[in-house]
Amino acid sequence: MSDFALALGTATKNCDNKIIEAYFPTPVFHPSAALVKSITEMTGENGNHAVEISAEQAAKLAPIFLAHGETTSAEFSEKASKASQPLVLVVLRTDEQPQSVAEGFLKLQLISHRLVQPHGTVLDGIFGLLHNIAWTNEGPVDLPELAARQMEARLAGRTLTVDCVDKFPKMVDYVVPAGVRIADTSRVRLGAHVGEGTTVMHEGFINFNAGTTGVSMVEGRISAGVMVNNGSDIGGGASIMGTLSGGGKVVVSIGENSLLGANAGLGFPLGDRCTIESGLYVTAGTKVQMLDKDGNPVEIVKARDLAGVSDLLFRRNSQTGQVECLANKSAVELNDELHSNN
Repeated sequence: MSDFALALGTATKNCDNKIIEAYFPTPVFHPSAALVKSITEMTGENGNHAVEISAEQAAKLAPIFLAHGETTSAEFSEKASKASQPLVLVVLRTDEQPQSVAEGFLKLQLISHRLVQPHGTVLDGIFGLLHNIAWTNEGPVDLPELAARQMEARLAGRTLTVDCVDKFPKMVDYVVPAGVRIADTSRVRLGAHVGEGTTVMHEGFINFNAGTTGVSMVEGRISAGVMVNNGSDIGGGASIMGTLSGGGKVVVSIGENSLLGANAGLGFPLGDRCTIESGLYVTAGTKVQMLDKDGNPVEIVKARDLAGVSDLLFRRNSQTGQVECLANKSAVELNDELHSNN
């Protein structure tokens, strides 16, 4: 079995000389055993590790990457050898819980580079690992150091602009995947998987370890842990319950060519070619009246019993308020012009 991943990156440190974030533009997923052997021999480290390296060591990495066919990593290593920023090398022999900030940032970037899908790498404990950071126009600042940095900037005649205070930066400061359109970049966190052909509108949001696989129009919220498959749309104001907010272990997802209507909500895995009408929130425990092909009531089930079932339409009876489900006879068809973003 091949090793999991490795990458050379730049890092930002706080006043205590601790790494608070790391940028890996050319990660190598499933590197060859020969490449890992050459790198570990150079560093003297084995197993999973993140080590700071010198500019001279970065220069030595360039021909190693090149000899093993990793051209982009070789080019970055050559440039890194001339950088003044701290450098960090991460080698993940196995996919385990990250033990350092650099390992955590590499894993998030593997997802955003589309090398790993959400739930495709272990992220346990990442909240406790990452620092709460002020993301500013002058780079990341460890939160306890922000007031001093703001004062320093003002005394020098500058304004330190704080875009957000969070453990997770916006994705596009690290990775801009091909073939996507993002109207408000602050609403897509690092660690999001944004599939080619996806458009995220101004009120759309994609959390870390979540996202889309292909063509989607996202005008609502995709919470942590949620995956939306090709051809499915998230309507304006719609919300998908993730494992963080739901407190459970069930992975909420949406199949292909489905629609979550405006201001609707979802709390269980939805199948292919399904629709939840606007304004209707269906959780796993919602009691749903099943209807036959003629619209007659058959039985009442919980929504979780319909997890993954395709060709369903969920609606609320306008007279009784009962949530109903019937066969979706008009599968969602994407507006090709709307979804063209290239």
